Amino acid sequence: MPRLASVPRHVPRRRRLAVIGMSLIAAVLMAMLPTPPAFAGEAAEPDTTALAGPLARQQITWEPCGLGSVTAEQEAALRLACATVTVPRDWHDPKDGHTLQVRISRTVATGADRKGILLVNPGGPGGSGLSLAPYVALAGPAVGEHYDVIGFDPRGVGQSTPLWCSVTFDSEIHNTNDKITQAKVAGCRSTELTKYITTEQTTYDMDFIRGLLGEPTMNYLGYSYGTWLGTWYAATFPGKVNRMVLDSVAAVDSPTLQQTWDLQPLTRDRAFQEQLMPYVARHDDVYGRGTDPMAIRQLWERAGGTRLGMGPFMFGWYILGALYDTENYGVAAAAVDYVIDYYEQWNGWTPEQLLADATAKLLARPELTAGQRAYVEEAAAKARAALKAGAKPAESASEYTYDVDYVFEAIRCQDGQWNQNVGYWRAFSDRLTRDAPLVAPYMQDPPACAYWPTTNAMPAVDQKTFPKVLMLQSELDVATAYEGALSAARHLPGARMISVDNEGSHGVFPYYTTCVDDRVHAYLLDGVLPGDKFTACQAVPLPGETTVHEVGGSLQPKGAVRTQLISDDMRAANKMLKRMLRTEPGPSYPE
Repeated sequence: MPRLASVPRHVPRRRRLAVIGMSLIAAVLMAMLPTPPAFAGEAAEPDTTALAGPLARQQITWEPCGLGSVTAEQEAALRLACATVTVPRDWHDPKDGHTLQVRISRTVATGADRKGILLVNPGGPGGSGLSLAPYVALAGPAVGEHYDVIGFDPRGVGQSTPLWCSVTFDSEIHNTNDKITQAKVAGCRSTELTKYITTEQTTYDMDFIRGLLGEPTMNYLGYSYGTWLGTWYAATFPGKVNRMVLDSVAAVDSPTLQQTWDLQPLTRDRAFQEQLMPYVARHDDVYGRGTDPMAIRQLWERAGGTRLGMGPFMFGWYILGALYDTENYGVAAAAVDYVIDYYEQWNGWTPEQLLADATAKLLARPELTAGQRAYVEEAAAKARAALKAGAKPAESASEYTYDVDYVFEAIRCQDGQWNQNVGYWRAFSDRLTRDAPLVAPYMQDPPACAYWPTTNAMPAVDQKTFPKVLMLQSELDVATAYEGALSAARHLPGARMISVDNEGSHGVFPYYTTCVDDRVHAYLLDGVLPGDKFTACQAVPLPGETTVHEVGGSLQPKGAVRTQLISDDMRAANKMLKRMLRTEPGPSYPE
């Protein structure tokens, strides 16, 4: 991607982490699956080939993928092809006659020293992985040289059998966000396919794909939720794992994904105050907001912050995504500047009007790179689609039914029991208002998982048989907290963790520094893990800068980073906001 300064930088992560569950406004849901068997280390691993019966004899028919992100020349060079695999709908009852389709993609190793297959997953849950295979092979040529890279759309997603939940709304009853969420949960739980769209079922699909490809073992690269998926696979099929890289690690030592999501509000407030505000302050020549990060935060809050006006929209669609990928910090800074500059002119625009104006003004900014403009256009397209999807059908009756894509909610809610005490979530919201006020306005109601009981659970990690994995983690990751990854590294036997100090992006590899990539290549290509439990690497400069600025926690002698979920700067910002709300009148917006 073009840069403002000619310094090395990693490839844009938004291309490989297309669906990570980034929107704070999006709703979330689940269904019940019988408790899976716990496969202890001494017990035999499930044999998916035997379980699948006649399906194990199917022939894979490769055909062109037609992926818009890959050129014809790239497709030919990678020998990229796609195929559809038929899998049992329920791996607990594989002979019940019901099946699903799973779409897979493959690039072929370009070198003579082929190492096997590398299955990749972009996260989500619910992220399409077909395009990730060619991305990994192109962005990491050493990997593409030695591996057939296998991408796939997990069950319920994309070109695989999709999950659509039929939801009925009554505007007279479902007249609050919380009641709308409960209606969505009810609709999704009553959809027959939902209970089969789980991480557990997907791990069986993965192993079945391995068997169909004739591979005795699998290598794996998973990002974000893909680290949870990879850990579940390794706990279920430890003998089938050769090498596994977990990039941007969920709290895999927790019995549920709740902890991963509970940490996100704090990590997002932290990145906003610790890294984005100082970035805006260092570029007073561009944004003209002064050189004091706290004063800039005060200007943002005085314009309504994320509480009211245009700030909630701009944060949800332009700023948050840029916090996931620091290459787009220029867009996030410009969006902050836009809110401060134009909030008095807002005049009660509709979301569609605000989107059109903001997009035009952001694209007109001369400091944005071509890649950052592409991010603006992509974010605007997603916002337009969301606004269209969220519109009530033009019907005269108060009750209406339509299908919604709820695979994200179905998976994260069914992968382990979330707290179902509504009082707990009310108290959680109160804590966020105090400790993470930037994100708190988006999280005033219980999540969908609070209304969705499940008995499903990840198998226990066997300390003797679980494979040794390599973990990669950014210090200020806003989706998978550094604290969760650090705990996971200490939990998984033999794991090694590479920390990228002062980096905020979600998704590390390939990073294009020798400190990170050489160690990943040593493991993937030669099976050599770092000698120490923890290894620290330095970040690369932010856009338009030539030096790395120290932010967040402090690097420790043994290679980990000592962090604070609520930093001193966050506390100061929170106190400032509390004082301002008490003593200053807020911005006046039209009704």
